[in-house]
Amino acid sequence: MPEPRATDPADNRRIPLARPGRGASRRRRAEILRVDHAGEYAAVHIYRAQRAVFEGRKGREAVAADMGEMQAQEAVHLARFDALLNAERVRPTIMTPVWRLAALALGTGTALMGEKAAHACTEAVESVIEGHYADQIAELDDRDPALAAELSVFRDEELAHHDHAVAHGSREAPGYGLLSAVIKAGCRAAIRISERV
Repeated sequence: MPEPRATDPADNRRIPLARPGRGASRRRRAEILRVDHAGEYAAVHIYRAQRAVFEGRKGREAVAADMGEMQAQEAVHLARFDALLNAERVRPTIMTPVWRLAALALGTGTALMGEKAAHACTEAVESVIEGHYADQIAELDDRDPALAAELSVFRDEELAHHDHAVAHGSREAPGYGLLSAVIKAGCRAAIRISERV
């Protein structure tokens, strides 16, 4: 088994072990699809909210276009997870309405704080999601290479969003350290909850 990755020193996650018993692989796949669907759903709403704030501000057309482009990529990911949930009869997390409100609040709040804060939000979210996808890819590489390959493509796109945010001043946001830590903690909590319910 590959050594578990940690992309953040505060992140001590381990690759989940397969649960013993009949149907364990199917249950684990359902957890993976459910949590990834939730993450992409939230990402679409974060970027949608940020784009809406910047579209209403003079001189912010470029950042609004950036957020719209990232939203469109996340929407492609979301559509794929929608299709997988439907095909495999996996229900989405019951937390979907809560994640929608939280994502809209996070997107709106960080955009109102300014362009760099919005980018800090992207960097924080995408760093957690990248690590999460990397763990899933390592877990699935042998037993479900097709899904692992799809997740690898999505992970690369999340990394591109992360790097774009850093290049556009995410680390210059007011209160960057605290803002980043709070967003990352929220993402990790949402991942744990969404896998289960």
